[in-house]
Amino acid sequence: MTHPLFDLTGRVAIVSGAASGMGRITSIGYAEVGADVVLLDINEVGAQETAHEIEQMGRRALPVNCDISDPDQIRAMFERVDSEFGRVDVLSNIAGEGIRTDPLELTEDQIQQVMQNLVVGRYICTQEAAKRMMTRGRGSIFSIVSIAGISALGRGHIAYSMAMGAVGAMTRELSTEWSSLGVRVNAIVCAQIMNQDLEVRIAADPALGASYLRGLPIGRMGHPNDIKGPAIFLASDASAWMTGALIPLDGGNLAKNVSGSHPGMPAVVPA
Repeated sequence: MTHPLFDLTGRVAIVSGAASGMGRITSIGYAEVGADVVLLDINEVGAQETAHEIEQMGRRALPVNCDISDPDQIRAMFERVDSEFGRVDVLSNIAGEGIRTDPLELTEDQIQQVMQNLVVGRYICTQEAAKRMMTRGRGSIFSIVSIAGISALGRGHIAYSMAMGAVGAMTRELSTEWSSLGVRVNAIVCAQIMNQDLEVRIAADPALGASYLRGLPIGRMGHPNDIKGPAIFLASDASAWMTGALIPLDGGNLAKNVSGSHPGMPAVVPA
């Protein structure tokens, strides 16, 4: 039996990046505890597949082709949600990609592209959701923040790290602005959680995978399923007095000093 604090029955959740990975898992998790879910993605086939899985649970699912870097598409999506559901209770900002480039080669256009995708688009989603939540006096918003927004990764992550740092600051600022109006704003800070891009990179450079594992005392890479519990927690009344938090989902990465060691840690291979 699910504890009633985690029950989302009757609530409407919007999830970006719902076609795959953490967005898909978050969407399914919300449906498992009772929510109807709006599934945002540019991958229409993947979003439809997620919707089908949710509908088999007896929940409503609305897949929407929405590029979260385009404010016009975002606002049109919220108007559709108004028409279809008449409420928004939860927003999860998960979609968004960065660019890896040598800092000496990074262009202004590339910086603007990453910021539009990861910061501006998420802000517009958050702003539109908050307007609707405030009319009901309650709502929960969370965004994904990479550990790259907390500490440096190197390897050309500069634009991505800048954007992730901005999302962390946005989380703190908006929680301060809106929490007394009923809208909680939090973030989940993720370390290396496997996805298709990361699998390709590690396959091409096994040393990269070993490098990641040296920073993960838990002894494994993250899996998209690992987000389900924290996502449900932040969306639900179980976290009713939590706002402005950046919650690590990082296998112990942020807790570990760079000079520390842990049992089973891969050895450093000389260059």
